[in-house]
Amino acid sequence: MTTILRDFFDLNNEIVFFVYGQVFFVLGLAIALQSRRHSRLELARSLRWLAFFGLAHGFHEWGMLLIPIQALYLPPDAVAFLRVLRVLLLGVSFAALFQFGADLLRDRWPWLYVLPLGLTAIGSTLLIAVALKELPGIGAWEQWASIGIRYFLGFPAGLLAAYGLRYQAKRQIRPLGMDRIYRVLRLGGLALAAYAFLAGLVVPYAGFFPANVLNQSLLVNVLGIPVYVFRSLAGLVLAVTIIRALEVFDVEIDRMIEEMELEQGVAAERERIGRELHDGAIQRVYTAGLIIESARRQVEDGGLVAQRLDRAMTALNESIASLRAYMTDLRSEPVTFSLLEGLEQQTEDPRLGALMDISLEVSWPEAPALNPSQITHILAIVGEGLANAARHARPEQVRVKATGSNGQLLLQIVDDGAGFAPENQVQEGYGLRNMRDRARLLGGTLTIDSEPGRGTEITLAVPLEAK
Repeated sequence: MTTILRDFFDLNNEIVFFVYGQVFFVLGLAIALQSRRHSRLELARSLRWLAFFGLAHGFHEWGMLLIPIQALYLPPDAVAFLRVLRVLLLGVSFAALFQFGADLLRDRWPWLYVLPLGLTAIGSTLLIAVALKELPGIGAWEQWASIGIRYFLGFPAGLLAAYGLRYQAKRQIRPLGMDRIYRVLRLGGLALAAYAFLAGLVVPYAGFFPANVLNQSLLVNVLGIPVYVFRSLAGLVLAVTIIRALEVFDVEIDRMIEEMELEQGVAAERERIGRELHDGAIQRVYTAGLIIESARRQVEDGGLVAQRLDRAMTALNESIASLRAYMTDLRSEPVTFSLLEGLEQQTEDPRLGALMDISLEVSWPEAPALNPSQITHILAIVGEGLANAARHARPEQVRVKATGSNGQLLLQIVDDGAGFAPENQVQEGYGLRNMRDRARLLGGTLTIDSEPGRGTEITLAVPLEAK
């Protein structure tokens, strides 16, 4: 059975190397294409090193397949250069993997962050110097340098990255309640540990320990399967787990939007309750007080009815005072900045900037005179519009345009997202109703123009004389 397996893989050696390189190249490419600019997770910052490792390591392994083909057409010096470049790619890829692990553990061991660069520089210098001096010929140098890089960088880099990945999964992913992603990252850590052993310790045979005991030839003789197959399997598990774990950034974005919507919803609900208290409960209690006061004038002092009416008046006055206190607690702090400053803060919010490109265009001869209440309502409408775009439309670009002329403030929010058909919506959501309510309180109008596939345009027109 061992002989059959050995013969099979000898015949398909090129396919094995192609798949091996492709696994790591896909790993690096998938990570590189994932946007993580404004993520608050430590893993997001560190993944760039894993992406670099995957791309460099994929090209290194493809070199084993492509260099023999190039040797048929290129002069010997050019082929020797390609073989040296392939060895250097191996060292660079392991250095990136080393840096990935160190970056993941920066908060625990800050000094570890500079270790990979130092070891890479020292090790590369020693390996090249010793190899060129002691080992004649490009073949011997290539084998000796490859073994040294795997021992000196590959094995510790893989172990450190495996521990760092599991550490970050436990520290940042598990507390978020993402158990599935947590388990996936832990499996990825195990795949990295297995790869550290297979790529860092199972090396070509050499006449020194441990290469003369644990080597690629031993694995083929015992199992009939070359080490590249096992490395490919470990790399495949790593690629699948990391690609699945990239979902954490989508979950993070969804939670970020929900957090923003919750903040806006709470603020709007507090204002609604405050308005209802003022326009409803307080007015009715005040009316009841007037009725009791009128009845009190018809009753002589000192009697039982007069005493009860006086107590009722006192209770009603205390109720009005309590309701006004509740209103004060519910009321948001008045804004102390201008409309332009508020718009700049909203459009430069990094949470929204992580999801779409937001630009602000302001055009008015002079800044409109607005009171704090008007500014609060306008900014709430803009915030609701931006949050709705991020949640439902997923646009690439959003333009917020504010113009003032002829006694009117015109504010537009235009996106290039998915859009919707307004006539197909049976009823509006709370957010849109809240935007229209605020527009009415401003004495203005709110119009929404949208079409599936062609984005949405929200226009708020506010007469500047409205108070």
